[in-house]
Amino acid sequence: MQLERLRKFDVIAMGRATVDLYANETGPMENVKTFSKYVGGSPANTAVAMANLGLRVGYIGKVSDDAFGRFIYSYLNEKGVDVSHILKDDTGRRSGLTMGEIREGGKCSYFMYRKDCADLNIQCSEIDEGYIAESKMLLISGTSLTHSPARESVFLAMAYARKHKTRIILDLDYRTDTWNTEEEASVYYHMAALQSDMVIGTREEFNIMEKMFLSGNGNDKTSAEYLLKQGVECVSIKRGRDGSCIYTKEGICRGGVYPVKAVKTFGAGDAYSGAFHYGIINGFNMEKCLKYAAAAASITISGHSCSDSTPTLEQVEKFITENHYIRG
Repeated sequence: MQLERLRKFDVIAMGRATVDLYANETGPMENVKTFSKYVGGSPANTAVAMANLGLRVGYIGKVSDDAFGRFIYSYLNEKGVDVSHILKDDTGRRSGLTMGEIREGGKCSYFMYRKDCADLNIQCSEIDEGYIAESKMLLISGTSLTHSPARESVFLAMAYARKHKTRIILDLDYRTDTWNTEEEASVYYHMAALQSDMVIGTREEFNIMEKMFLSGNGNDKTSAEYLLKQGVECVSIKRGRDGSCIYTKEGICRGGVYPVKAVKTFGAGDAYSGAFHYGIINGFNMEKCLKYAAAAASITISGHSCSDSTPTLEQVEKFITENHYIRG
């Protein structure tokens, strides 16, 4: 992925910036008594991950005009993310909320509350073309495609990005309860993917995207070849403990893992994405990008939160020197 002239931002993330309440006690949610509050949402987590590594990060989003909205705005600002294009919804809509359950062995599940939330109500008129033009990359979250007007705003942002040669990364970020049907998700994921330079997701997320368009779901090579033929430059398919694969027209690069004792699996993909993009922007080869991504993911799942547990560059490089990498 060739990145052109020096711009104000390395990456601008767009989409849900919400609040996470994660259980402090291990066990079923009905027995939990206390929670810790963090900023959450895949694009917000990824933005923090990239800022922690030293990238210049901007953000396009909308939060509630209340205590939760102020918390999100202040946290991202303190982390070094540019918040000049995070808008406040003055209609009374709330920011989204996710409650996380953590069980033994790192197993976890979530309860997501996103009905008519603030970030899904960002308007096309609120998307600043000039802001997008000042970034090398635009990171889009698939959860912003679930409802209008955020859906149309995403496609407008992508159009601006293509106009100004800002590379587009689509993180599929599928959440079952936020879509009306899998068929609807497939249609809009497919539309967005064909306008992207890079598509990133888990095997299960690619299956959703392909549901209406490809037979033989579950075949990574088939998925990648289809998108590459459509003009996508890079396809990243994540398989958790089995590592990941990067497909480009030059071939396949398989990424491994750093085994750790996980507190939870939340946030692994966001940390992976943030470190991978850090490597791309800094000219790393694919193998080195994937090692940094694997290290960042392992560090993050060892902590209690998503955003707060994403590592700094120093922590990633120290982790790589001190831990064993199992190649994919």
